[in-house]
Amino acid sequence: MNIIPSFIRRKIEHRPDLRRVVSNVGWLFFDKILRMGVGLFVGVWVARYLGPEQFGLFSFAIALVSLFGAFVVLGLPSIVVRDIVRNPSGKEVTLGTAAFLQLIGGVLSYAVLLACVFWLRTDDSLAILIVAIVGGVILFKTADIAIYWFESQVQSKYTVWVQSCVFIFFAISKIVLILMNASVIGFAWVALGEAVVVSVFMLVFMGRRGVPLKSLKVRLARAKELLNDSWPLLLSSVAVAIYMKVDQIMLASMKGDEVAGIYSAALRISEIWYFVPMVICASIFPAMLEARSYDKKIYYQRLQYLFDVMVWLSIMAAVFTTFFSDWIVIFLFGTEYADAGLVLAIHIWGAIFVFLGVASGQWFITENLQFLSFQRALLGLLINVLGNIILIPSYGAIGAAISTILSQAVAAWISDALQPRTRRIFIMKSKSFSPFSIIDIVRNNPLCRRI
Repeated sequence: MNIIPSFIRRKIEHRPDLRRVVSNVGWLFFDKILRMGVGLFVGVWVARYLGPEQFGLFSFAIALVSLFGAFVVLGLPSIVVRDIVRNPSGKEVTLGTAAFLQLIGGVLSYAVLLACVFWLRTDDSLAILIVAIVGGVILFKTADIAIYWFESQVQSKYTVWVQSCVFIFFAISKIVLILMNASVIGFAWVALGEAVVVSVFMLVFMGRRGVPLKSLKVRLARAKELLNDSWPLLLSSVAVAIYMKVDQIMLASMKGDEVAGIYSAALRISEIWYFVPMVICASIFPAMLEARSYDKKIYYQRLQYLFDVMVWLSIMAAVFTTFFSDWIVIFLFGTEYADAGLVLAIHIWGAIFVFLGVASGQWFITENLQFLSFQRALLGLLINVLGNIILIPSYGAIGAAISTILSQAVAAWISDALQPRTRRIFIMKSKSFSPFSIIDIVRNNPLCRRI
C-alpha cells in the first residue's frame, strides 16, 4: 500500500476490499505512467533515429503482429478472470487449459502471419524479416495466464514488478542500439527479447505467489466450455484489432511507409491515454460482478458512474491534446514529423469512444452478451475499412484518422441503439455526454459505495 498516498490510506484503512481495489489501481497506474514516460522518451528517440520511412516500416510490422496477436488470446482473458472469481477451486484446470489453448493459437497465428506478410510485401525482404522476428512475440502469449491470475486476485503489483523491470532493461537496450547506429532489425530483436523475458518471469512469479506450474491441468471438457464462452469475444477482439490497426497497414500499402510513419507518430501520442480505462476497468471488474449478484440497481448506478467518468476524462484529454497538438509533435518528434500535428488533433477525439468501449465491454461479459459485442466490433471494422478505402487516397493520414473516429463511434456507442438488449446501455452512454453528469461525478462515487 506504500504506493497509495497517506491521506487516501487513512480513509480506506477499515475497508479491506476497497483497499485492494485502490492499491491495484495504484500499481497499474504506476506501471502505465512509467511506460508512458520512459516509453514515450525512448520511442520518440527511436522514431527520430529511424526517420519517418523506417519508423513507418517498423510500425507496420508492429501493427500486423498486434492484429494477429488478437487471435492468440482467443478471447479468453476476461472469461478466465470471471471464472476464477466465480470458482476459485477450479483455477488449476482453468489456467492450464487456457495456457494450452493459447499455445495452439500462437503457433497457428504465427504461421498465418508469415503467409500474410509474404502476400502483402512479396518483394520486400526487409519487411518480411522484421515481421518474422517481431511476430515471434505471439508464440509467448500463453504466459499471459499469469496476468489473468493476478488480475482475478486484484494483485497486479506482481505483474507491474515484472513488466516494469523488464521494460526498463529493454528500453536501455534500445538506447544502446541507437548509440551503436544499429539497423531497424536490431529493434525487432529487442521487441522479441522483451516478450520472452517477461513471459518467463511472469510464469515464475505465478508459480511462487499463486498457482504452481506443476499443478496446472488441461481438460478437454474445460477447453470446450472456455471456447464456447470466448469465441464471440475472440471474433470481437479480432474485429477490434483490425479496425484499430488496419489504418496503419492500409496507409503503408496505399501511401507508403513514410506516410504510415507520420500517422504512427500521431498514434503514439494519441494512444497514450488508452491505458486509463483499461486500468480502471481491470481493477473494478470483480467489484462490478459482486454488485450484480446482490443488487442490480447499485450495479447499474456504478455502471452509469463509470460511463460518466470515462466520457469526461477522455474529453479533457482530447481538448488538451487538440490545442497543443502541433507543439507536442514538433517538440517530441522534430520537424520531420510536423504533418502529424493535424492528424493527432483529429485522432485524439476517438479516445471518447475507446474509453466508452472498454467500460461497456465489461458489461457485455457480465451479461453474457459476447456475440453482441462481436457484432458491434464487426460493424466498426466495416466502417473503418470502407472509410479508409474512400478517404485515404485523397486525404492520406488525415483520412485514416477520420475513418478511425467514425468506426469507434459506431462500434462503442451508436451500435448499442440497434439492439433492444443494448438500448439501455446506449441511453446510459448518451446521458454521460450531458454536462450535468459532471455534478454526479463530483457528488457521488457509487463504484465504491459497498465495496
